[in-house]
Amino acid sequence: MPTSANPAHVALLPSAGMGHLTPFLRLASSLVSLGCRVTLLRPLPIVSSAESIQFSDFLSSHPTVHCLDLHLLPFDPSSANSTDPFFLQYESISRSAPVLLPQLLDPLEPKPSALVTDIFLASSVAPVLPRSPQPPLFRPLHLLRFHALPLRMLQHPGLPFVDASMVPPVLRDPNNLFAQQFSNNGAALVATDGVLVNTFDALEPRALTALNQGEVLEGLPRVFAIGPLKPLERKRAQARELEWLDGQPERSVVYVSFGSRTALSEEQIKELARGLERSGFRFMWVVKTKVVDKEDEEGLEGLFGDGFTERVKERGLVVKDWVEQGEILAHGAVAAFVSHCGWNSMTEAAMHGVRVLAWPRNGDQRINAGVVETAGMGRMLKGWEWGCGGEKVVAGEVVEEALREIMEDAGVGAGAARVREEAVRAVAVGGSSRESLAGLIEKLSKC
Repeated sequence: MPTSANPAHVALLPSAGMGHLTPFLRLASSLVSLGCRVTLLRPLPIVSSAESIQFSDFLSSHPTVHCLDLHLLPFDPSSANSTDPFFLQYESISRSAPVLLPQLLDPLEPKPSALVTDIFLASSVAPVLPRSPQPPLFRPLHLLRFHALPLRMLQHPGLPFVDASMVPPVLRDPNNLFAQQFSNNGAALVATDGVLVNTFDALEPRALTALNQGEVLEGLPRVFAIGPLKPLERKRAQARELEWLDGQPERSVVYVSFGSRTALSEEQIKELARGLERSGFRFMWVVKTKVVDKEDEEGLEGLFGDGFTERVKERGLVVKDWVEQGEILAHGAVAAFVSHCGWNSMTEAAMHGVRVLAWPRNGDQRINAGVVETAGMGRMLKGWEWGCGGEKVVAGEVVEEALREIMEDAGVGAGAARVREEAVRAVAVGGSSRESLAGLIEKLSKC
């Protein structure tokens, strides 16, 4: 462990979206708890209200973390082949980083021992640090399971076969901005000194071994499994949601959420509502209709319009506000999680022993769903299509049947409980993930 006289100094640069910001802040908190000096780089302007609030809350509760604002350079969105606000933010940060990072990092004393960047910034950050002394580059990759693979269908030892159905449609268009970012940043991994992954040995043992033995990608640096990253400690803030859960029987509630940027179509929202109502189970549903929360102003009755919320009010809670998902999944009333399988969501479910009904929508989520199934903590319904335009609407009757299967399957419940035990063990003193992060910090303290 680093000594107080010579602590490791780690600079962190997230990209955009709560799915990317959340693991960075959790990592920052873990580093502080292990004696590190932490500098957090905050790209401005921020895309969503949730991100802005999260930054502010984190900094107020972690006064020792030094925050530097990265005021992004002017960027014409029409010069990029995308209208997605988050992809455009990745591009804006990538274009600004080579100019702005040296201006922010060079004056720091002591110099950072390492710069941790998001995968979507890999190719733009690597050339920034040719100076001496050169900090190592470490990139936390909750998207590693995609980015470590070439863009062709393949089978590597220790990894699942990746066929066309597992590749999101956006990656099949070589002119798409995200596809270009994906390719460029994936290729830049070999220029790093290490890859940090929010996973743990017991969840993906063969894959981690294959990655670190060079079976997957020649030249890939060491992969450090440091998860599941613990949720940030905070006062119990969500009185409405948590108080409602307090009134429900143990392991009786289905939690439904598709992440911070996955918006369902109006038709699919109505069918999902039908399925939840028909199932008879208690549920908490976080509804999202817009990619960016600042634009999401429609009321709940405007979504359903048929008295749905009134009919289910005794056993269901529907909300549109941002929620602290970790607190919800940690609650003893929650039994199952209907999820898009974003990796943060999957590690949170693993940490709390919640079974997962996988409904992947974008990105690496089908591969993540495969990890969930292999671990025995959930299942994915085949034929539930991608959420990238023209997708098949899943009927309420199908949703109802799937909910019954996941809630009544004792084997999945036992699998989720087993994964929880392994996750808790990994981050405890002497656990594989804690030792991995502590060993890395020890090396950085000597830089």
